[in-house]
Amino acid sequence: MDDYPLLNLFWTMLWFFLWIMWLFLLFKVIGDIFRSHDISGWGKAGWLILALLLPYLGVLIYVIVRGRSMGERDIKQAEAQQAAFKEYVRKAAAPDGEGAPASSSVDELSKLADLKAKGVLSDEEFQQAKAKFLA
Repeated sequence: MDDYPLLNLFWTMLWFFLWIMWLFLLFKVIGDIFRSHDISGWGKAGWLILALLLPYLGVLIYVIVRGRSMGERDIKQAEAQQAAFKEYVRKAAAPDGEGAPASSSVDELSKLADLKAKGVLSDEEFQQAKAKFLA
């Protein structure tokens, strides 16, 4: 145990975690390069070559040059995902017509018959409501 002191272990762990953080940043930059619509194909190829051939310097240059637009694209994508999720929830929770299955006419007529039997609806109101569901 004496041949690898505790301080060296801490330095090794620090360098390992910095390397892992850099890998995450590298994948984030590569993803952003392909997601960006304002760069041409040749521009994407150039940034990719720079990020892969000069890994640390290329990623650092990309973050310095395009960091602001990278953040804006992340925000735009998060907002689009949130809007899509809200739309899905709205459609799934809608009672009729907007995506959730509508309850059948038989169920509705059964409810109307119960209301009529309890005296809540008159015969005329029952017939009008029944005509709406059957139409």
